[in-house]
Amino acid sequence: MSVTHQAAPAVTTPPASGPKQTGGKASQRPLMLRLLARPEVGVFLGAAAVYVFFLIAAPPVRDGSSMSNILYQSSTIGIMALPVALLMIGGEFDLSAGVAVITSALTAAMLSFQLTTNVWVGVIAALLVSLGVGFFNGWLLVKTGLPSFLVTLGTFLILQGVNLAVTKLVTGNVASDDISDMDGFDQARELFASSFAVGGVQVKITVVWWLVFAAIATWVLLRTKYGNWIFAVGGSKESARAVGVPVTFTKISLFMLVGLGAWFVGMHQLFSFNTVQSGEGVGQELIYIAAAVIGGCLLTGGYGSAIGPVFGAFMFGMVQQGIVYAGWNPDWFKAFLGVMLLGATLINLWVSRAATRR
Repeated sequence: MSVTHQAAPAVTTPPASGPKQTGGKASQRPLMLRLLARPEVGVFLGAAAVYVFFLIAAPPVRDGSSMSNILYQSSTIGIMALPVALLMIGGEFDLSAGVAVITSALTAAMLSFQLTTNVWVGVIAALLVSLGVGFFNGWLLVKTGLPSFLVTLGTFLILQGVNLAVTKLVTGNVASDDISDMDGFDQARELFASSFAVGGVQVKITVVWWLVFAAIATWVLLRTKYGNWIFAVGGSKESARAVGVPVTFTKISLFMLVGLGAWFVGMHQLFSFNTVQSGEGVGQELIYIAAAVIGGCLLTGGYGSAIGPVFGAFMFGMVQQGIVYAGWNPDWFKAFLGVMLLGATLINLWVSRAATRR
């Protein structure tokens, strides 16, 4: 069972138990309060409502292959939304996450092609680059005390320019070369971009990885010391440091987790399409952050879960594909996202205040 933690780095003492009450509404209050305190409750209800809405408005959604496409779109957002959510619970956010995905994919593609070597060499190099970008963001934030908005905005602009300039310099155009005929490509594609049949419907491997990563993230948040550190530094890093939480390590490692997610999604894009456009990725960071916010994470930090962003990403995938299946103008997609974001933010604020007030 998933439970949420409000960051409280100070030593906690169990509250004195009041008189026992049995029967009636009084005995139900603790359970209701626990439900109110769960950040994923609102987004779960919202996701269910969106799902039912498109089941009615877009009959093709009822088909198994359509649901497979929806889950695939959700997974490519959800894999990145998970580390972004952990970072937000830790009190920071990363504006470079979208272009970092493309940086990772371009690194693997160009290095493999230019060195005419096994693609796994490029994959490993891309992992090191992605972790390095995350480390740089976290280290600069900790050392300078600058807000993560400024630090990661700078990284965003740097990576965007490097992606375009280096790709043009190396390949002569704005896309990487096709690496589908290189050694190791088939094995890498099997890991990052394969699909398998379930009841005659093809399901992308990213859906499985998405759920596995969500389970791991939930376990880390709720069952490990590191998860307590994340909530603590998001609530108050000064108080967390005072009780022995390694604030510097926690902040830097969270940014590196975002880098790890960017690497994985970048490898999926590369081995799905064999090549990468260097100008892509801009704006995706807002989608990842929005999925985490819709999933119950607060921009102020110290509150959230890993399950909420799963439902948040599903809502994105459902709306994105549902509009197409309904035959509506796809230009409405961003408008729907804006309404979802504002609605989820207001619901999360109300739930948080209601739980605190009671």
